[in-house]
Amino acid sequence: MSTDSPRKPRIAVVFGGRSSEHAVSCSSAASVLRAIDRVAYDVVPIGIAKDGRWVLAPDDPAALELAPGHIPEVDGSGAGVLVPMSTVDRALRALTPGEVPEVLGDVDVVFPVLHGPWGEDGTIQGMLDLADVRYVGSGVLASAAGMDKHYMKVVFAGHGLPVGPYAVITDRAWRADRAAALDAASSMGFPVFVKPARAGSSMGITRVASPDDLEAAIEAAREHDPKVLVEAAIFGRELECAVLEGRGVDAPRTSKVGEIRVVTGHEFYDFEAKYLAEADVELVCPADVPDDIAAEVQRLAAEAFVALGCEGLARVDCFYTDDRRVIINEINTMPGFTPHSMYPRMWAETGVPYHDLVDELIALAMERRVGLR
Repeated sequence: MSTDSPRKPRIAVVFGGRSSEHAVSCSSAASVLRAIDRVAYDVVPIGIAKDGRWVLAPDDPAALELAPGHIPEVDGSGAGVLVPMSTVDRALRALTPGEVPEVLGDVDVVFPVLHGPWGEDGTIQGMLDLADVRYVGSGVLASAAGMDKHYMKVVFAGHGLPVGPYAVITDRAWRADRAAALDAASSMGFPVFVKPARAGSSMGITRVASPDDLEAAIEAAREHDPKVLVEAAIFGRELECAVLEGRGVDAPRTSKVGEIRVVTGHEFYDFEAKYLAEADVELVCPADVPDDIAAEVQRLAAEAFVALGCEGLARVDCFYTDDRRVIINEINTMPGFTPHSMYPRMWAETGVPYHDLVDELIALAMERRVGLR
């Protein structure tokens, strides 16, 4: 009889990527790498360089942190990584030029701490599904629809969930009739928020107060995505709720409700306020709102999670208006995991500390069946 003890589950933490949120992904990965229980799991950090190259990355969370004066980036010069592409072989392999590929071992769960296109949008999820590799977070459809704010709103509205007024400017529409696109966006009045349809971390977003600035804002958003969303400004408070998948057939679990308050220096919760200027914002949890409003935010967050077919986790952002309405702004299927991020902070306030949250997400992924679900 063999006396070998069973090997520990192997977790591949994948981060970086080709999107404009590369640095945010690195920072999220730094926190996840620190939090994973190394007694329970073997961990393999895998970075995706900005050119798309997959490499073995140093297990050095400090080098991946996002801070003033330090924007982390995956160094694409390391040993390349060959990922599983077969349902009968889940082994990772390191590829060094001139050497025999090194087998790193089977992967049990991938934790894709990727934000934005080519990672959070169903692309990585589809690749992993091809090989029956389990992973943290939502599948292809929910990831793709959650990334595309246009179709996200279509799904929510189709399920009777409240969304604000918006206009979509596709690349085709912009090139075919720019004046008509501008008219459609202007019809909602001002101010409006112009944003890339498929980006996050407030990349490429502009608050536009007059028609004179609208075209330039659309062009700025198009630098990130040829498809642009123009949203009517909703006056009120920004509330958020974190969601965790239920176990078995249980309903999704929701955290206490949080609130973002921009104190000074920013017209809205932009990239710098989120990640580099902590003193300029207040992240409050639980939010100081009436109990019935908090319950409504939690209800809508859970319903949005189910409507989109999410798995694992999501963060749902809402507006609480002056006339006591709650409107869904968006859902994030792989929310930030940086030290400043609201998702882990809301769960911590709800009684789930960061390391337990990461362990729970890995456990949910390991329980998930592969194939169609």
